[in-house]
Amino acid sequence: MQVSIACTEQNLRSRSSEDRLCGPRPGPGGGNGGLAGGGHGNPPGGGGSGPKARAALVPRPPAPAGALRESTGRGTGMKYRNLGKSGLRVSCLGLGTWVTFGSQISDETAEDVLTVAYEHGVNLFDTAEVYAAGKAERTLGNILKSKGWRRSSYVITTKIFWGGQAETERGLSRKHIIEGLRGSLERLQLGYVDIVFANRSDPNCPMEEIVRAMTYVINQGLALYWGTSRWGAAEIMEAYSMARQFNLIPPVCEQAEHHLFQREKVEMQLPELYHKIGVGSVTWYPVACGLITSKYDGRVPDTCRANIKGYQWLKDKVQSEDGKKQQAKVMDLLPMAHQLGCTVAQLAIGETLYLQGPCLLLTCSQAHPKTDLSLGRTLVFRDTSEIYVVTVPHQCSFFPPLAPAWCLRSEGVSSVLLGVSSAEQLIEHLGALQVLSQLTPQTVMEIDGLLGNKPHSKK
Repeated sequence: MQVSIACTEQNLRSRSSEDRLCGPRPGPGGGNGGLAGGGHGNPPGGGGSGPKARAALVPRPPAPAGALRESTGRGTGMKYRNLGKSGLRVSCLGLGTWVTFGSQISDETAEDVLTVAYEHGVNLFDTAEVYAAGKAERTLGNILKSKGWRRSSYVITTKIFWGGQAETERGLSRKHIIEGLRGSLERLQLGYVDIVFANRSDPNCPMEEIVRAMTYVINQGLALYWGTSRWGAAEIMEAYSMARQFNLIPPVCEQAEHHLFQREKVEMQLPELYHKIGVGSVTWYPVACGLITSKYDGRVPDTCRANIKGYQWLKDKVQSEDGKKQQAKVMDLLPMAHQLGCTVAQLAIGETLYLQGPCLLLTCSQAHPKTDLSLGRTLVFRDTSEIYVVTVPHQCSFFPPLAPAWCLRSEGVSSVLLGVSSAEQLIEHLGALQVLSQLTPQTVMEIDGLLGNKPHSKK
């Protein structure tokens, strides 16, 4: 028995990325077939004898342990990583459609946002059947159809759980996974999505049924991969074990909330799953619904999502004691600016009031500033020789470039989803890629010290 277990663990460690995703390849003419057209099935010419077959057995050199292989796009500067330990390459920053598409913003603005994202190298676009009761998927599908971009050049993900009012139109039953995904594809006007997510766990549905249904939609060509969203680590491991037991397809990634004030799961639990079974992370809420942009700052602007019908919970959160404490922590981060090279002189130029690129925070150029006062939007910076008084307009947000960059530095994170309401806001967030290289271990340590919420292993 001990020998058998050891062999099994060694086999899991030595499997290639494709084997981990798709399970053992069936022999000619049988087994759990893959995607139509050669997606997960046998490679052409496989299964025979001779030089070609023998050459296919030569193992490739292993990738560096724990490394997320990263590359930079030509002309855009966008960085790309593998989705978990799969072979799918996704942009480090993706575009989400929750609240915005089909709801908060017009279709014209949505098209502008999507166009700017695509032209800046973003290739991951996320939606769900529940967003704006399906309108988000329709809007995204209409834009993609009008643009005529090559389908092979971008990655579309959608999420299944809440599809309608009937009992059979929600949950993760085989019926709803299949019918819900077909409904999403109709609204998106696509033949397949690249990733379908289970948009929460379903205690009323057996795990085997969920994994078999996800395997079915992949084998039918309706999706290429599947993942989980807001699942616990134990549930993800159960799905993986079920897939291995019955020769099915396991999930490749988990979608999870992650920002300066929500850290435990992505920083402590998911890295272990990434190393053990290759499940990566796609994270959302990098600015915590705007809490980390300082736009609330004692008030709730009329144009923010906290004032949208149905989002009273967000308004309550912003105005709660915890929300106020978190906003105070955001302001405490201002003195970190000198490490990132953004000066008050840059702020004096109109265009740089709305911070972009490497300009992350407000500071003095050659001194460690001290924030003496914060009254409304008037900030006072003092060094040993001069006092700087800066009045910042309410639309200016301090930290969006920091927030996604800070999320990207976490181990196993493949992409961070951005939620924006304008093309200008998107460009601002894309500046996180320039900030990322400046987040040295020392800088991260200082941020952790200011936040005081770094999660620690319970072992």
